[in-house]
Amino acid sequence: MIRLAFPLALSLFAATARADDWPQWRGPHRDGVSAEKNLLQKWPEAGPTKLWTVSGLGGGYSTPSVAEGLIYGMGKKGGDPTKKRGTGGIDHVWARNEKDGSLAWSTPIGDIPNVGYDEGGRSTPTIAKGKLYAVSMGGDLLCLDAKTGKEIWRKNYVKDFGGSIQAWGYSESVLVDGDVVIGTPCSAKAAIVKFNAETGDVIWQAQVPNPGGAGGYSSPIKATIDGVDMYINLLGKSGGVVGVDAKSGKLLWRYTRVMNGTANIPTVVVRGNLVFCSTGYADGGSALLEIVKSGDKFEAKELKYHAAKELQNHHGGMVLVGDHLYLGRGHNNGLPTCVEFKTGSIVWAEDSGAGRGNGSGCVTAADGMIYFRYQNGVVALVKATSSGFELNGRFAIPEPSGKPSWPHPVIANGKLYIRDQDKLHCYNVSAK
Repeated sequence: MIRLAFPLALSLFAATARADDWPQWRGPHRDGVSAEKNLLQKWPEAGPTKLWTVSGLGGGYSTPSVAEGLIYGMGKKGGDPTKKRGTGGIDHVWARNEKDGSLAWSTPIGDIPNVGYDEGGRSTPTIAKGKLYAVSMGGDLLCLDAKTGKEIWRKNYVKDFGGSIQAWGYSESVLVDGDVVIGTPCSAKAAIVKFNAETGDVIWQAQVPNPGGAGGYSSPIKATIDGVDMYINLLGKSGGVVGVDAKSGKLLWRYTRVMNGTANIPTVVVRGNLVFCSTGYADGGSALLEIVKSGDKFEAKELKYHAAKELQNHHGGMVLVGDHLYLGRGHNNGLPTCVEFKTGSIVWAEDSGAGRGNGSGCVTAADGMIYFRYQNGVVALVKATSSGFELNGRFAIPEPSGKPSWPHPVIANGKLYIRDQDKLHCYNVSAK
């Protein structure tokens, strides 16, 4: 029997999240797809109506999460903005009111490490059962009270598990699976770790030979394949896409062909026993895998492979709508592309640039539409159709920071949230 654990994943957040909340990285099912309906199918020339803009988030690339009337994120306060590296400053986790963006609380969590693009945290907080879980750039996995910001427990990927801080700091958004938390220190002794969500106690440490050194750019998901629950994630450098047994942490399967020596970032997409993975940089690429079980062993069988120059996703992510996968194609690029999921074949690829932005494109899907948020601050609405590229609106983020626009779009309760460093913009995208 082959199935995905979507009903389980949804139940994890039932105690804290409303139906149309966005309580973690890539939404309720960690797939970048919102279940909301009655959203705008076309935008006015100036874009959807902006409801409010607030500042004071602090710097950083953390994508917000939304749960129980609050918006959560991370941001850097202080430091020397005239420097390109090693600017100092303190990383914070914050909560703001969904109604108007006003500050609910802000908790300092530690110093910003000396890494590139050190404007602030990248992790999206995960909200579950009244608690918040997030990872600092320095590798601190923290559990906070979601209503007050008070720290409950913390672990450090470097000190506790032998991990190392990579070129741009830890960027993972952890998975909460019922009563456990899944994190990725990416060390030889602890490639992936399963924690008790209440106490932070370690349940198991998954050992993966040659995990690729510093990892922590990608985020784990859970799937059930042939009756076996497993956690799947990209590791560092040549470490591979791996599946580990959810009960024991045993390595079940591994695939390394798309891995690059710099940063492996996009969250994999899974349906049934098919896994689609992609990475950027010159030695990256894309692959469709079939996870095959024989006896008590699993194998990752390559069904389709694309070299980097043909198809790769840098860090904007991929979304599966119906039978097709949508993504921004190219390293440091976001050329809209549609792929047939079951074969991995490219259906259409937009190259003209008509109406789109420039640089990497982050994607989110909702109500038959794909929201592209580009590095240069352009947000575009593209129809999720295999018949060809169809642009249904675009606008530019107001008062741009001048730094790369990398946080992903968030759809929650009829609103579109766009974070740009210190500012958060809220738009009404409901058609009601």
